Amino acid sequence: MPIDPAETIVVRGVTLRRDPARESCFVIGHHETEVQALRDYSVLAVRSMLHREYNNETQNAEIAAQMLVDFPDAPWELRMQLARQCWDETRHARMFLRRVQELGGRKGESPIKNGDWGLVGMIETLPGRLLVQHRLIEGGVIDSFRQVARGFRESGDARTADMLDVILADEIQHVRFANQWLRHYSHEPRAVMQMAAALNFAAGVMRALQPKSGDRSLDGVDLPKEDHGIAINIDDRRRAGFTQAEIADLIQRDASESELAEG
Repeated sequence: MPIDPAETIVVRGVTLRRDPARESCFVIGHHETEVQALRDYSVLAVRSMLHREYNNETQNAEIAAQMLVDFPDAPWELRMQLARQCWDETRHARMFLRRVQELGGRKGESPIKNGDWGLVGMIETLPGRLLVQHRLIEGGVIDSFRQVARGFRESGDARTADMLDVILADEIQHVRFANQWLRHYSHEPRAVMQMAAALNFAAGVMRALQPKSGDRSLDGVDLPKEDHGIAINIDDRRRAGFTQAEIADLIQRDASESELAEG
């Protein structure tokens, strides 16, 4: 299933899937320098973060739906799981937008970036998309949401923390079903090669788009070249179907990358 070149854009020398349709109220960026990066618990920063997550959940629904379109011969059980995920992700998007509005914000008030869609949409195989979208990207969400929810609770915003906990419970299930299918596909040599190719592609894109020294976000915040502030969420990774060996490998890799960044 080759990607039509007309459906692509180039960002900093990297070819990505063209943005999905968005309403005219949105300003769309294509790199971290084109969006906001406030990292505190001020109302403005919280609204910006929630607005970004609102669009991320929208992307997640679109990615799952596109997988249903692009791989009509996928096993029925997997197609049903992806369809249920579409429902979950749209519900999450509504929750994030509602919270933005409760805090005095509005849809389209801060720039968005469709990075996950752009990356995953370039992967031409089903095992490859499951690996990158669910295990890699949503696996990272499992780590970050638990930590961010804790920060909101400690700052006194229990409502936002509770919302993140509810969404996280669904995300764990999304990663879990993908892990189950990836283990199923791991017995097929062709699928293993497809997963390896997808992972190599994703790593290359992430390296190319990683902020460089001196890069700043739209709101003037210096962008870190590497961000190792998110700890591996061991308990929820286990619930999502990661083995002890896989979790240990993630922890070791995270520690090694942190040491390299500090050095």
